[in-house]
Amino acid sequence: MTTLAFLILFAAVVIGYLLNRHAAAQIRAHGTRLHSLVGFHGLYSALLIAVPGIVVILLWLMLQGSVIDRSVMASLPPGVLEGLDKGQTALILTEIKSIARGQVFGTPEEWKLAAAELLKERTAAARLAMVVIVALMSIALMVFARTRVSAEFRARHGVERIIYGLMIFCSTVAIFTTVGIVLSLVFESIKFFRMVPIQEFLFGLRWEPQIAIRADQVAGQGAFGVLPVLLGSVVIMMIALVVAVPIGLFAAIYLNEFASPRTRNIVKPVLEILAGVPTIVYGFFAILIIAPFLRSTGASLGLDVAPNTALAAGVCMAIMLIPFISSFTDDALSAVPRALSDGSLALGATRGETMMKVLFPAAIPGIVGGILLAVSRAIGETMIVVMAAGIIAKLTINPLDTVTTVTVQIVTLLIGDTEFDNPKTLAAFALGMLLFVVTLFINILALRIVRKYRELYD
Repeated sequence: MTTLAFLILFAAVVIGYLLNRHAAAQIRAHGTRLHSLVGFHGLYSALLIAVPGIVVILLWLMLQGSVIDRSVMASLPPGVLEGLDKGQTALILTEIKSIARGQVFGTPEEWKLAAAELLKERTAAARLAMVVIVALMSIALMVFARTRVSAEFRARHGVERIIYGLMIFCSTVAIFTTVGIVLSLVFESIKFFRMVPIQEFLFGLRWEPQIAIRADQVAGQGAFGVLPVLLGSVVIMMIALVVAVPIGLFAAIYLNEFASPRTRNIVKPVLEILAGVPTIVYGFFAILIIAPFLRSTGASLGLDVAPNTALAAGVCMAIMLIPFISSFTDDALSAVPRALSDGSLALGATRGETMMKVLFPAAIPGIVGGILLAVSRAIGETMIVVMAAGIIAKLTINPLDTVTTVTVQIVTLLIGDTEFDNPKTLAAFALGMLLFVVTLFINILALRIVRKYRELYD
């Protein structure tokens, strides 16, 4: 039924567009001057039908399930849910839904069978009602839009108002989403710091978040010192940047200034293809190629190399970051006015001097943006670290040892059925808050660097 509703809405949008466009064209054909082009008349009708229709369908789908579930649970026989907590009530609702889907286990009670049948009936009725409402609303809006077609109607202004409203809505959603993310991190982090002192979290030297869940369970008290985890993130990030930044910058400089058009047309697409490779593929490459190579090389040199190393993860991550840095740097260099390089060459400077003293300083904002994107990608990467570096937190800067990162620990802490009321699970939110603050600091620092060193040209 949802597909049918979208098909009806799409058909109404197309028909409304064609009707209004044809009506406006007919007015113009009779020699009357229109305020707006015929295309704007058609687009006004299409947007007037599409936007409310999509909103209605999405809201219906969001609210339909909860409303039906409440009505079905309210129709159960008296006393069935008496004395049950929320978990047990949810379990009964899940069983009723399973019966409604035809997944019957054992011999359910008669009232559960009746509730399942009622659930199917109300779900079908709700879906049919959604299709009918969408169809009637689309027809009404189509007729209304058609009546608006006239020589004096400002269709372009109407289209602009609708698009402006959509932009405001999208911006508002983005703002509230960001605020919601921050507030969720803050509130859950506050719960964590009520159980674990903040000084222990920020300055502790051991990360062992394994604690007893039950009173009779044997487990340690747990240690929540974040320094080993944060240090592991920094080590892997620095290895990746040390490898990726020079290669990415020199690759971009070569492609932008020194490479032939044929070489550029071949190499640049190949570099950009690397940016679309899934991170798990890089993880396989790290454990199958890079890690064995490092172990064999270390053994030949007499070095003790762990099976999972920060160096393997950092090098593999660097390969992933090279296309980002190279692409952003090349775009930034290409955006510099050509007159600057031509003037430098005309004054006798070499192409290398022109690049390093004219083009590169002018392109610093875009270059810093590319490096910043690489830093954010390196900090937030999880799969490569899990497969190549491991999940053991160690307070070390040795690139040949096993380390872990903040993102890996967040994933590890949230795996399983642990409830959100103990330090082990809440530690994930504290790590997320720390990661948010670090990323925010990096963005502020990069912005200050760009403002200080950028060069402005008329």
